[in-house]
Order: sequence, then structure tokens, then C-alpha cells
Amino acid sequence: MNNLDFSAEPLFSWYAVLLALSGVIMLVLGAVAGGLKAGLRILNVLIGLGFLGYAYYLVFVFEGGTYYIFFKVFILPVAMIVYSVKAIVERSNAKQQAAAAQAAGFNPNAPQAPFDPNAPQAPYNPNAPQAPYNPNAPQPGAPVPPHAGAPVPPAAAPHQPGVPPQPVADNPYAQPAPPAQPQPPHQAG
Repeated sequence: MNNLDFSAEPLFSWYAVLLALSGVIMLVLGAVAGGLKAGLRILNVLIGLGFLGYAYYLVFVFEGGTYYIFFKVFILPVAMIVYSVKAIVERSNAKQQAAAAQAAGFNPNAPQAPFDPNAPQAPYNPNAPQAPYNPNAPQPGAPVPPHAGAPVPPAAAPHQPGVPPQPVADNPYAQPAPPAQPQPPHQAG
């Protein structure tokens, strides 16, 4: 029994035809690689089979009564076609860029940036020339002495005999202060 009758029920008939067409489009998108990932391809095949199954039911099995029309289902094939075309174009662009980069290869006449061995991205070269040793250059991690005439802060002052050591507040790991040295008696004369 065929329920397609465009003169009696044009909406029903066109809906069944468009549903079958959408199902075929979804099956083709799922079957052809076309840039889609495996999960989307499987989803396309399942949805396409669902569309075709419902179209078959409406056209050949349905005997009247209530049926549902989902016009929103026609958005999915259009969206998947747009996504597939976009993925195909991006894949072809990536292949062209990779081929161009591979074809370019090494060009000995291309301008190159001067080599800077002190640049942070330069790899370690044990054969690179080293700067001569400068004993007056500041060494990494060494304290910098104060300038001449600059006041010495009290914490940096060396231990002075006869001055009692000051306690270090809230530091149980502080080094103990050296014991005070007795002063020799001062002789007059």
C-alpha cells in the first residue's frame, strides 16, 4: 500500500519524500569519509537509518491515524553538509600547506637571522668560545658589596666585641652568636 498522494495529502507526501531524502543524505555523509570523525560518521549513519525507517513506515506501513511531523529534523542534514564541506576544505588547505612547506625545503640563499649564542633558545654548545675570566665581574648568587660611603645596615654589620648579641625574633633555626671575647685590660702609661 502506497500512501504517497500529492493531490490528496501534499504535506504528508512531501514530508515523507523529504524525510527519505534526508535519510539518504545522512547515510552518504556517514559512508563517505569526507573529513568527519568516526563518531560523527556513525551518528550520521544511525540518524540516516532512522529517517529512512520512519519514511518507509509512513509511506508503506502507515494506515491512517496520528503521525508526527518534525520539521526541525531537516536542519540536521543541512548542518552536517555545511560541517562536512568545511572539514574537507580545512583538510585540503592543511595538505596544501604541508606540501608547500615540504617542497620549500632548505634554501641556502634564504636570509637568516644572525646566530646569538647567548639567546635563551640557543642550545648548549660546549665548543662555543667563552668570555675571558673577569674577577671583578659580579658572580651569580654572590652578594653585591655596598658602594663606598653607603651606610651599612645594622643587620649586615660584623660582630663587634663587647656588644652583646641581639636575639633573633621568631627564628628557632638561627645560628648562635659567637661568645663575647673578654677585652684585655687597658694599661695606662
